[in-house]
Amino acid sequence: MRRARYPSDTSDAEWGLIEPLLPTAACDTPAGGRPEKHPRREIVDAIRYVVDTGCKWRALPADFPPWRTVWGFMARWAAAGIVGQLRDHLAGRIRRDMGKGLRAVATIIDSQSVKAASTVGRDNRGYDAGKKINGRKRHLVVDTRGLPLFVMVTPADLHDSAAAKEVLFRLRLMHPEITIVWADRAYAGKLVTWAKRYLNLTIKTVSRPKDTSGFIVLPRRWVVERSLAWMMNARRHARDYERLVQHSETLITWAAITLMSRRLTRQTVSASVPL
Repeated sequence: MRRARYPSDTSDAEWGLIEPLLPTAACDTPAGGRPEKHPRREIVDAIRYVVDTGCKWRALPADFPPWRTVWGFMARWAAAGIVGQLRDHLAGRIRRDMGKGLRAVATIIDSQSVKAASTVGRDNRGYDAGKKINGRKRHLVVDTRGLPLFVMVTPADLHDSAAAKEVLFRLRLMHPEITIVWADRAYAGKLVTWAKRYLNLTIKTVSRPKDTSGFIVLPRRWVVERSLAWMMNARRHARDYERLVQHSETLITWAAITLMSRRLTRQTVSASVPL
């Protein structure tokens, strides 16, 4: 096992939360398989290093497993839904510790346009005329505490209301308990009627007060905006570098997993300190 040396490395308490949620290694299943050459904790630490520092996959430090191995685990776990399960489990733990139900019924949605690197092809990028950004758009859904529930990445030229149909449809399949979605005026209009009719979801829009300018903290909307800002603290997300949108979604989710696992371990440490 490599010695922990980077700020992004998992603590023992974090690894205690994450390890049980990872899939069983093939060599430990009845079907059998080749034993894994590198410890899972080193794989997770390497993924978190890429997300936190924004380095190229090929530039992973030599004390991590080979980058192709790390990238392969990242892609396979994402395709199997493991990363989403990690996110949902940790979010449920935090909600339970806050005295809330494990599942959220009220959510907030918003989007963020970011520039795309040259590694992003023309077929999945676009120009957001409003933000004057050539790249991609991240559509994020969080609960009322800012805990991420779902993320979808699209070309930046796709309007929020158009992308929201796919976002809300997939959100409804994953979280049938959700009843209300708070949003800004970009999600108003026909989308409200469509969501109520086909998904039984109520969309409530929050608008800026009239005759105001500059930055204003708006009810409900500030929660998702804060979550987007948290994601941007991971340098990998200052710009979109991923060739495939599903990998961009996965690494954004890993940033959320890191934030939530650290929050849970801080709560555990605080609770164990005698008064």
